[in-house]
Amino acid sequence: MHVKKGDTVMVTTGKDAGKKGKILKVLPRENRVVVEGVNKVKKHQKPSRSLPQGGILRIESPLNASNVMLVCNRCNTPTRVGRKVMENDEKARTCKKCGETID
Repeated sequence: MHVKKGDTVMVTTGKDAGKKGKILKVLPRENRVVVEGVNKVKKHQKPSRSLPQGGILRIESPLNASNVMLVCNRCNTPTRVGRKVMENDEKARTCKKCGETID
């Protein structure tokens, strides 16, 4: 995947297009990510020991990883991600716009 947990991303399509947020969870098998404050849905929760009153909760729902773009730390714009092999044979993600190493 082109994004990891903790990355700042911008949503490119859908009802939350243009919003920025931090990735809370990555689901690689489903090719989905959960972004903080984006794609909120209502969940009806029955009363339980941890939530005695129950009620309707607003939680973040996963969205497709292809609908988010990584925001570069240096140029502060949404960018595509490139791969580069470093001197010690490790792969690193790079910004396609400014060339900055992200990892």
